[in-house]
Amino acid sequence: MRSTDTPAPVAGFTHTARTVYAPRAATGVVEHLHGRREPRLNADLLPLLAEADLLDSPATWGSVTTPAGAFRLEPVRPGRDLELLTGWMNDPEVAAHWELAGPAAVTADHLWEQLDGDGRSIPCLGLLDGTPMSYWEIYRADLDTLSGYYPARPHDTGIHLLIGDGTNRGRGLGTALLRAVADLVLGNRPRCTRVVAEPDIRNTPSVSAFLSSGFRCSAEIDLAEKRAALMVRERVLRNLL
Repeated sequence: MRSTDTPAPVAGFTHTARTVYAPRAATGVVEHLHGRREPRLNADLLPLLAEADLLDSPATWGSVTTPAGAFRLEPVRPGRDLELLTGWMNDPEVAAHWELAGPAAVTADHLWEQLDGDGRSIPCLGLLDGTPMSYWEIYRADLDTLSGYYPARPHDTGIHLLIGDGTNRGRGLGTALLRAVADLVLGNRPRCTRVVAEPDIRNTPSVSAFLSSGFRCSAEIDLAEKRAALMVRERVLRNLL
């Protein structure tokens, strides 16, 4: 399970109401409904907005063909997905590594830590032929606490995953999905030269799946909660795998 520097929100199933703005086209400002005025987005700000999209919009990455079917990532919507994800987190095999077993509020807190953050981590469902069957976290490893444990490069992209349904485990599907997601990252994040991950060194099936999908074990690192295998997939080797 990954740590984060973003404070956790209050537990629960609902999210703090979003701020509502009323635009003023003539003045080039946005007037807050409570009277506060803020800058309107204009062409000069668009490059800054693009840079602020820390992960290059995973929702727009499209799908990739795998031996098991068409796979794509879809950002999590807690109102729609919380019950499904809570069930997965309470699966004993998942709980052993993610440590998020418990009521829905536990899963909700974990999701909102990312969704209320600055965009450095995006929780996603993995859909195979349109069916949700896995959970992924796509994150900026160079902006994460992980960067203190290895020589990170700008735009290194990290991944966490779990396969939710036990019927999909143990038949090589993890290898195909890891390869697919690494391809999606490298194909849609031109500034990213490496995809990284840090599975628990004791989680032999996970480490094996990473190795089989084109990652190499760069080092063993002692994180706060586990001894991990630092797995790295390089862009320069993408076409050779």
